[in-house]
Amino acid sequence: MDKSIIDLHPGLVAGFIIVVVVMLLLDLGVFNKKAHEVSSKEATTWTIVWISLSMVFSVVVYWVFNQDAGGHALAIEKFTQFQAAYWIEKALSVDNLFVFILVFGFFKVPRHLHHKVLFWGIIGALISRAIFIFAGVELIDLTYLPEMTVFGHDVKINVVMTLFGLFLIYAGVKSWGGGDHDEEQDYSKSAGAKLIKSFWKVSDSYNGDKFFTTQKGVKMATPLLVVVAVIEFTDVLFAVDSIPAIFAISKDPFILYTSNIFAILGLRSLYFLLSNFIHMFSKLPYGLAVILSFIGVKMLISPWYHISSPVSLGVVGGILILSVVVSVMFPDKEEKSA
Repeated sequence: MDKSIIDLHPGLVAGFIIVVVVMLLLDLGVFNKKAHEVSSKEATTWTIVWISLSMVFSVVVYWVFNQDAGGHALAIEKFTQFQAAYWIEKALSVDNLFVFILVFGFFKVPRHLHHKVLFWGIIGALISRAIFIFAGVELIDLTYLPEMTVFGHDVKINVVMTLFGLFLIYAGVKSWGGGDHDEEQDYSKSAGAKLIKSFWKVSDSYNGDKFFTTQKGVKMATPLLVVVAVIEFTDVLFAVDSIPAIFAISKDPFILYTSNIFAILGLRSLYFLLSNFIHMFSKLPYGLAVILSFIGVKMLISPWYHISSPVSLGVVGGILILSVVVSVMFPDKEEKSA
């Protein structure tokens, strides 16, 4: 049976929670206590910090399982599961940056307020991803069909995994080239914006980094709160792609959640680092389309053939590297003339 770290070492769960809480408190309460425009140097430092923490944690995962009955083989499997899920989520999160840039531009959010918006967006993601992942694992466990013979093999087909596989192949084909990002989209009519407007009137202008303001004795939400809500709902929509994708890597909820959260926590710094160099990722949407389709195929054929986590990690890593290399070697025509 595939043992979870939660079962083997509950102390590690507490350690993960403590690290995340401490880092978030340091981030908002110490290093970013005052709203400011994040420099490329600061963004680079934080990006290195978050990726380093993620890699250290993956080594801890290996060490923990290597001490148990499963030994080296199980430890390698868990290590590569974390790495594959982390880099898949990281790659799909980079695709989020294209939309974040459009949202911030649409609402004309001052650059020194971007960090606060993304911070509260991540707090929401911590909650929503926990619900999606833990509920998803339970749902998958409940939807296995009785063993049957298909194509001459005795298999147990999972209804949810099959639907996820078909959906990811569809999502991969549909997202080829990144055509979904509509620069003319009216984000003031999105679900997040409508939710805020259903509770409060919204002021016409920002009031520093405040979410609420008072005008003529009336308490009103500022556009900043609307932007946070739009970012939150945007993340939920992206999770529809990314969460099913990582279910193809592992069924261990702790591995999935920790890899997901580490990837998301580093998203803010990555946003500031890449917002000025987004042209270096112009071909990334093509790579993401191939990754989503590959994972979808992996889900569909899993009852007959298991593609191991190390192989999945190699495929995902290779596609991501190739996407970046091709982006640098063959930039878009608009970027060449810029």
